[in-house]
Amino acid sequence: MNKKAILLLLLLGTLCFCGCDMFRRLAGRPTAEELAVMRIEMLAEKEAAQQARIDSLRRVEKALADSLAILDSLQQMHGTILNPSEMGGLFTTRLEARYYIVVGSFMHRGNAESLLCRVSDAGYSPVLINFRNGFNAVGVEPSGSLRQVMASLRKVKAEPFCPPDVWILVND
Repeated sequence: MNKKAILLLLLLGTLCFCGCDMFRRLAGRPTAEELAVMRIEMLAEKEAAQQARIDSLRRVEKALADSLAILDSLQQMHGTILNPSEMGGLFTTRLEARYYIVVGSFMHRGNAESLLCRVSDAGYSPVLINFRNGFNAVGVEPSGSLRQVMASLRKVKAEPFCPPDVWILVND
């Protein structure tokens, strides 16, 4: 046999017994084992990202269900939620909280101030809210949480100064 044939047989034998991993290692590439580990890690990352999305959706579903339950409670209490833009927008009052329980809305400021005094005498810290359409409202129990303002609404409705048409102002 000539030298070329022997070298060819040795090369084929080396390929059969060593496989591709030897050549990958020589070339600085990952071996089959390392590639399998990388695939498992990628699958784990994808699974973690998917679980995070599912958890996020569950939180949104819960928040939505809670909001719907609160709105149902409000509807059963014959309450209303309004945005300032539905009343012509706010005029000069800068409201700090997102929600206010409005116990009265008057065209004449003196009537609003009278109710403001009665509410204050009952132990609340009322706020005078001025709208662009000329109405002056008396708001109590400011809150950043719809759940909290609903609990406050139940308490305020039991007060003697509270009219049956009390409503919640949403300050966006």
